[in-house]
Amino acid sequence: MNPQLSREAVTRRLAEALALTSYSNLPAAVIEEARRAVLDWLGSAMAGSLEPPARMARQIAGGLGRSEEAAIIGGGRASAAAAALANGVASHILEFDDVHKGSTLHGAAAVIPAALAVAEREHADGKSFLAAVAAGYEAALRVGEAVNPSHYYFWHPTGTAATFGAAASAGLLLKLSEKQMLDALGTAGTQASGLWEFNADGAMSKHLHPGKAAFNGILAADLARAGFTGASRILEGERGFFKATSESHDASRITDGLGKRWKIVENCYKMHSCCAHTHTAIDTALDLRRDAEIAAVEIEMYGPGYEIVKEMNPRTPYQAKFSIAYCVAAALAEGRAGLEQFSADRFSADGVRDPAIARLLSKTSVKVSDEFTGKYPAEWTSRVTIVFANGSKAEGSNRFPRGNPENPVSTKELEDKFISLAAPRFGGEAAQRAIEKIRGIENCEDMSSFL
Repeated sequence: MNPQLSREAVTRRLAEALALTSYSNLPAAVIEEARRAVLDWLGSAMAGSLEPPARMARQIAGGLGRSEEAAIIGGGRASAAAAALANGVASHILEFDDVHKGSTLHGAAAVIPAALAVAEREHADGKSFLAAVAAGYEAALRVGEAVNPSHYYFWHPTGTAATFGAAASAGLLLKLSEKQMLDALGTAGTQASGLWEFNADGAMSKHLHPGKAAFNGILAADLARAGFTGASRILEGERGFFKATSESHDASRITDGLGKRWKIVENCYKMHSCCAHTHTAIDTALDLRRDAEIAAVEIEMYGPGYEIVKEMNPRTPYQAKFSIAYCVAAALAEGRAGLEQFSADRFSADGVRDPAIARLLSKTSVKVSDEFTGKYPAEWTSRVTIVFANGSKAEGSNRFPRGNPENPVSTKELEDKFISLAAPRFGGEAAQRAIEKIRGIENCEDMSSFL
């Protein structure tokens, strides 16, 4: 990195750091976290590939020109960009893919499909692939943190900031120079998009966001390798990403610890199949759960999260995944918030069909805490108070969802999660074979054989 660069030249400094990333200069903890991220992503992508939105995306991707460059999970091959589009959509459907609290961004869903597709096309080895994953998270999460939290009101960071991450992953595998990486980031930034309005209708757009981010990132990197130029100040420029998509931004989030402190080690793995803003409340509810009649459930949480999960009468599985009241009620009634709690047969046009959950939902209230809002996004605090029919109370709070570095899960737990997602759909033998391949991914000489 050139120390003479001004503090304002953050896009250039990021591009330089990304272009210089290699497997050999990554700490062991970063490599291990990249491997864990791939494991966690693949489970969500494999299970999600069977869902209707993924099948639609797979069909469209197959028609975007004839190509055999990269595999589409669920069947078929396509160009690298098209495969990344389809795999990105598949990995974000079940709401089981990872998240990063500082950027409020799902890194894997955009970064890993882009890295994998380009690694296949370029016949890169496993070590180069893992380095590309780490670089992609670095770009995506730093950009997301720089514009958070004001960005989050209108913009879905998994569609916006993650576009930079996908470009970084693809660019590293293409061995872009520092100047070419800068061009790739510029072209990625001008494509970055993803609006929260989909949530008003429960539309499939949320699944599209990481897929399109992966697609756009590969496009940006390929164009840069061909000599196509991009804005050199796409982040900090007068009409750049920072000013266009946030009321306030912190450019130091891009450069603070750059090249020394890797963001992927801050990754959070989701242990519940629903929006991450519900997870601290679910964890707390599970801790408080007991065999006693409940008279009332009171939930307090932070404002930005509340805006996403405030639905009180979900009528579809999708709405339920974005209803903190439903998620807590399901956890209290059945002891978990897994895939089965969001199956289609549990909902109707009038609301929740399951009598036990519906009763709890009618007794549940949710409100915003100014105190918790002030601590967001560094902490995702929720408080749950349960009033029992006998007049007793149980109260608890949680600042970090289970799966965060502050509240970690083991690799064995992630492997168990993977098996629970993959084995029922693809068979136990295939699931175990996938785990073994991921454990030895650094020994893979050609990622075109990985899937």
